[in-house]
Amino acid sequence: MTKGSLPFKLLGLTGGIASGKSTVARQLRARGLTVIDADRVSREIVEVGSPGLGEIVASFGARILNDDGTLNRPRLGAIVFADEAQRLRLNAITHPRIADRVAEHVQAAREAGSPLAVYESPLLVEGGLHVGLDLLIVVSCAPEVQLTRVMARDGLDAAAAQARIDAQLPLAAKIAVADVVIDNSTTSQEAERAVEALLDGLAARLWPEHPEAGQAALDALRQETE
Repeated sequence: MTKGSLPFKLLGLTGGIASGKSTVARQLRARGLTVIDADRVSREIVEVGSPGLGEIVASFGARILNDDGTLNRPRLGAIVFADEAQRLRLNAITHPRIADRVAEHVQAAREAGSPLAVYESPLLVEGGLHVGLDLLIVVSCAPEVQLTRVMARDGLDAAAAQARIDAQLPLAAKIAVADVVIDNSTTSQEAERAVEALLDGLAARLWPEHPEAGQAALDALRQETE
């Protein structure tokens, strides 16, 4: 069985805000896996002149734009994270567009002959999207580490940082439905070792009827990046 004839698999990568999803995603990309980044997709659907940005401006006003017409994400974030109704209003605009664009990226991976793709998103479990995935990876970290990271990353005080954490489903709820949990509380090296352990057994988990072909496909992906 060749790489192109293996049943295509779609994996999910999620976790809490600042838990370290991006670190794990980079490590997966470095090993040749196709990773579809929901944050990057969310930027694509609000580019200047896009219908998505037009609808956001119509709903929240021109105050959420920079002088050059691009979306001021921190300003919009301050609005929606302080008001649940406003956040749901924004989600109703962006989520369908994100889903459509992600589907395009998945189809592109299929057509390129990749045996799998990884969808990285903080809201996989909140949206129930994890149910249709072949494997769910949850990146976790200790609560105090998460709070410190959000404060440092976004320049927020403790209350504002906690509000952003609380706007998401508790990390414990995501861990409860995970197939694989990677603890990223300490160093990137520890996370990297966990990624290696995941990849060592990934072919057997995804293609139990064709583990050798699956492993050969994963090895080929890694070789393409070397």
